[in-house]
Amino acid sequence: MKRLAAPALALGALQPAAAFADYQWNFPKPVTPIARDTLNIHNEFMLVITVLFVVVFAIMIYSMVKHRKSVGHEPAKFSGPTGKLQWFWVLVPFGMLLFIDFVLMGIPAFHAVIEMEDTKTRADMVIKVTGLQWKWQYEYPDDGIKFMSNMTTPPEQIANQGAKGEHYLLEVDNPLVLPVGKKVRVLLTATDVIHTWWVPQFGVKRDAIPGFIRETWVKIEEPGTYRGQCAELCGKGHGFMPVVVKALPEAEYAAWRDAKKTELAQAAAGAERAWSKDELMAQGKEVYAKQCAVCHQPEGQGLPPAFPALAGSKIVTGPLLSKDGKLLPDSHVDRVLNGKPGTAMQAFKGTLNDVELAAVITYERNALGNAKGDMIQPAQIKLLR
Repeated sequence: MKRLAAPALALGALQPAAAFADYQWNFPKPVTPIARDTLNIHNEFMLVITVLFVVVFAIMIYSMVKHRKSVGHEPAKFSGPTGKLQWFWVLVPFGMLLFIDFVLMGIPAFHAVIEMEDTKTRADMVIKVTGLQWKWQYEYPDDGIKFMSNMTTPPEQIANQGAKGEHYLLEVDNPLVLPVGKKVRVLLTATDVIHTWWVPQFGVKRDAIPGFIRETWVKIEEPGTYRGQCAELCGKGHGFMPVVVKALPEAEYAAWRDAKKTELAQAAAGAERAWSKDELMAQGKEVYAKQCAVCHQPEGQGLPPAFPALAGSKIVTGPLLSKDGKLLPDSHVDRVLNGKPGTAMQAFKGTLNDVELAAVITYERNALGNAKGDMIQPAQIKLLR
């Protein structure tokens, strides 16, 4: 935060709002039209409010000093509006406030709100953002790309057992990647509770509500990495739900998009081959750390009653599938795939691929204090969907 001397503050108050915003006392640099308009309007409003504050208090202080009893001032004796001057002091300030509210403040604010809500005009692409406890899922419908974004801050930093990183609690494994200079229509929803997708430098803060599709838009003007977080009190892991957006020039974005498609195609193809137990255990450990540990804890001890322990769980150590290879209701596989309504246990079949699901199920049954010795193949998960 920059510290400005009194003369600099006075000079800054006389500058246009756009120039005044460059000091960035408590706002990050705007990189979208929405953020820029919002900041300019905020600064204009602050100037108007400051002028009103100074004028009103100056008159009040002058009146108290000039008309105090100690200098012999006698109070006027009247009741109700008895003269034109009194009507003048009521109606003129009222008219001035109406002008300020509707012209100086209302028109710019109305224009900004209309622009914020215009998500469809000249939109170049669409992405879908889904909030889950406690991570984000990003989907590019036109390109068939879908992936999860999880926080990657090491547990030892969170437990104050190591030095905090530069982007403590604001770092993820898979950031949302968007092209610079393109208007992106953003569709938001959630699967469990209300989340809020918020990136300060975008000027965007929109709730993601279960059962509803809400909209906003961004048009990033500068390449870079922009960070935000869920701004809704969405449960135990609220503070561990960052938003990271990487803005790339169009050519670099196209290269990332093609590489991501190839990566997802390879992951889907993994369900076609037989995996060894060691391979599934290694993959499952990574999936568990990203998707499950925040609720069930790294060692599977859970946080009962909301998040039951997996170690020794009757569900985890119960039958894997029926004798004919079909899904058993309320079994371990069913619980991971379909979740449990009315609880924090979400359905993972829409967010994890076949390999990840088979791996994490196998891991939970053979780690965390459990030793069932069995396993499930990605091909079996694919058939169970």
